[in-house]
Amino acid sequence: MPYLSRIRINPLRAESRRYLESPRAVHGAVMGGLPGAADDERPLWRMDSDVPHRPHLVVLTRSRPDWSHVVEHAGWPGADGDHVLVRDYAPLLALVEPGRAFAFRLTANPVQNSPTPTSPTAAMRKRIAAEQDPARRRGFRMAHRTAAEQLRWFLERTERWGFTVPPSRTDPPASGLETGHPAKSTTASRTPPDRTDTVPREVRITARHRRTFTKNGRGAKVVITSVTFEGHLEVTDAEALTHHLLHGIGPAKAYGCGLLTLAPVRGEAARSR
Repeated sequence: MPYLSRIRINPLRAESRRYLESPRAVHGAVMGGLPGAADDERPLWRMDSDVPHRPHLVVLTRSRPDWSHVVEHAGWPGADGDHVLVRDYAPLLALVEPGRAFAFRLTANPVQNSPTPTSPTAAMRKRIAAEQDPARRRGFRMAHRTAAEQLRWFLERTERWGFTVPPSRTDPPASGLETGHPAKSTTASRTPPDRTDTVPREVRITARHRRTFTKNGRGAKVVITSVTFEGHLEVTDAEALTHHLLHGIGPAKAYGCGLLTLAPVRGEAARSR
């Protein structure tokens, strides 16, 4: 049975600052809250810091967790209010059905694979130099760096994830709503073949971070580019979307990327039936 947790983080505490700066530190704290061995499950987590003075750690686990150590070292022990909310995720999953609309938030690691990077790092150059057969070169995983590339990465994959992002409901689009999804023209003969039309979609990028750390505190540096997308979606494939809700989206899942969360949109369910 999956559980979704939301933990209040006190940004003024020393351990909290480690959490906010190091995905590796958060990964260790998340694994420490699970009763089973590290190989038993692969939790998803995300640090929501859109309100800088009140960040929250959101975690999806298969077994019921205990976050007392996080509250003690990085939270608000002794203060009023709910420091930790742990909820059964099954009721929300039961709402996922074709045609249903949700608000969503996703922090992901948009990447591409390229066998010929334009600006290779030292590690890439070393691997290229050691290759005996360049024709069989395995692609290098590289992050998309611009907001336009990151948004295109997201919109090009939504159908395989089991949903679509509807067109903007405002005309002109509200500030922050982005374009980048190819429009399917119904009058192809009127559209020049070298032109790609775009339609404003109900999605925006709300945060972009580049984190650098080392695994186990030593060795080569790991660089993670995380991007937070927010907006509205409509379910097209309930099975595919449920799979990605439980198992995450894209790479770097251990380091705060891949967790997609939904919130019902009031009145949308009735209109979509």
